[in-house]
Amino acid sequence: MPPEKELLIALKAGDESAFKAVFDLYFKRMFAFCYKMLKNREQAEEVVNDTFLSVWTNRHKLNIEFPIAPYLYTINRRLTLNALRQIATSQKAINELWLTIEKISNDTEESILLNDLQRFTDEALQILSPQQQIVFKMSRYEHLNYDEIAEKLNLSRNTVKNHLIAALKTLRNYFSQSDLNFFILISAIVLKK
Repeated sequence: MPPEKELLIALKAGDESAFKAVFDLYFKRMFAFCYKMLKNREQAEEVVNDTFLSVWTNRHKLNIEFPIAPYLYTINRRLTLNALRQIATSQKAINELWLTIEKISNDTEESILLNDLQRFTDEALQILSPQQQIVFKMSRYEHLNYDEIAEKLNLSRNTVKNHLIAALKTLRNYFSQSDLNFFILISAIVLKK
């Protein structure tokens, strides 16, 4: 009887020394195969150990008429592919998590900056006369032209134009005296949208 067949008979019968002999005989080859696929020493060792664990727990199914190497490689390949799928799924989940965190972070930062810009703009508008505030808001927030504002406020077109020019001049002076870099940064973010 060939030595491998005797080894398989003993393994199938639950002989731990036969199992150790098979383990010692094939571990390095299984590991090399697995490591080539996974590129990670710990994962490769884990897969190879799982391969041998599967052989031990299913030893009663061994066919002693066939060599054990193809059986080992079949189990090892299946477990390696499962590990690769799991890694790909985990990596995808990690990437999706980072994208979500990044989006939340960006949205939060943008929201804070937009709130700061709104507060900054509201403060600036307070220095305008009440009539200039109304004309400015209708022009910039409601996107009305001189004629439309004049009609709604029952003013002449030139009066509306003068109020808007004065408001813009006052705001420019206010912005130039404040932290202009802050305003430019926030404006760039707002204009990005």
